[in-house]
Amino acid sequence: MSEAYDDIMEGLAEVEAHLKGEDVPGLVVHIPAEIDVAAIRQTTRLTQAKFADWIGVSKRTVENWEQGRRVPQGPARVLLAIIRKEPDVVQRMLAA
Repeated sequence: MSEAYDDIMEGLAEVEAHLKGEDVPGLVVHIPAEIDVAAIRQTTRLTQAKFADWIGVSKRTVENWEQGRRVPQGPARVLLAIIRKEPDVVQRMLAA
């Protein structure tokens, strides 16, 4: 598709390997301690319901994250961190 696509797919393969506990040479993982889900969602210009559908969680989950009742964990936390850095790229990839 494009160089950006190839880079994202390579990065996702590395994330998958890392989550499986495999060694990924040169991989440095930094997931922020605080993730402002409302601010991240607002960069996408999506409603809570559409954002939830887009990332594969329930609207209730997004509400709980945004209201501080729950904190994103695991792959959701990683995806949110990626969206925070590259919302347009992720939006294009998930729309395909």
